[in-house]
Amino acid sequence: MSFHPEPELRGHTLVVTVSSHDGRPVLDRHAYASLAKTFHEAAVDDEVRVVVLRGLAGCFCLGGDFSEFLDAAKHQQLIAAVTDMFRMLATFPKPVLACVDGDAVGVGCTILFHCDMVIASRGSTFRVPFVDFGLVPDAATSILAPQKLGYAGAFRFFCLGDTLGVDDAKALGLVGEIVEGSAEEMALARARQLAKKPVAALLQTRGLLKGDTDVLCDRIDHEISLFQQALQDDATLKRLQRIARLAA
Repeated sequence: MSFHPEPELRGHTLVVTVSSHDGRPVLDRHAYASLAKTFHEAAVDDEVRVVVLRGLAGCFCLGGDFSEFLDAAKHQQLIAAVTDMFRMLATFPKPVLACVDGDAVGVGCTILFHCDMVIASRGSTFRVPFVDFGLVPDAATSILAPQKLGYAGAFRFFCLGDTLGVDDAKALGLVGEIVEGSAEEMALARARQLAKKPVAALLQTRGLLKGDTDVLCDRIDHEISLFQQALQDDATLKRLQRIARLAA
């Protein structure tokens, strides 16, 4: 049985929920594949002009599924699904907005760097504990984070692994707007604004601002290669097993 809300087209805005299909606020290989498929279809659907990413109630996303990190038999499918999804995000031609209500951790945070606007509610938090896990960042954030946060801000965020409150996240540039109450209503309002703009001019302007996405795709591949190597390291696996036990 699936507890995952299906993508919903509201006017010209596609609302997509970031979660596993069994109702957990994490991304497993099936969720990555589903997100990639959704973005592939939305890219060529003229009815979709803007995509809004949201999490489950009270939480945006807590990151990847640890059980798949620890199961070598799943690594090949996981890496393929992750790579496809990140590449699709990097090259997606239409505006992507995110509404964050709650925690955004790991890939639940790095996915935000591909969003054109991030709107967050009070109490939302942001953390990228990759280094603590013995891993490297993903989703081309080794390029995108210094661009958005500045080198010093990106270094502190990724290498210290500290949790950012919403005010600090806005001050750094990760969050664009803070709202009282639910962020989804504001994100949908911004999406409606964008959907009313002349389509060609909006997409061309966004493309110019984004620049060369081939560079991002190359970095995604390199990060994934390093990530895969780390998952074959005994010390890293033991660290992940210990963290998984503590989280259970």
